[in-house]
Amino acid sequence: MKKEYNLNDLVIMKKAHACGTNEWKIIRVGVDIKIKCMHCGREVMMDRLEFEHKLKKVVGEKNECK
Repeated sequence: MKKEYNLNDLVIMKKAHACGTNEWKIIRVGVDIKIKCMHCGREVMMDRLEFEHKLKKVVGEKNECK
């Protein structure tokens, strides 16, 4: 079963980033997924399988959360 991820979705990753938060925003979706840290702004690109392995939970769109 394939999972769907949308642009601007907020996600919680299993491990925290070096800045101390584990909240990220999806900024590119395709074969690779690019996410941006909500605290420090660092961007990380990883393949979809790696992303799904490291993903803890999809929170929803940024507009819905705040």
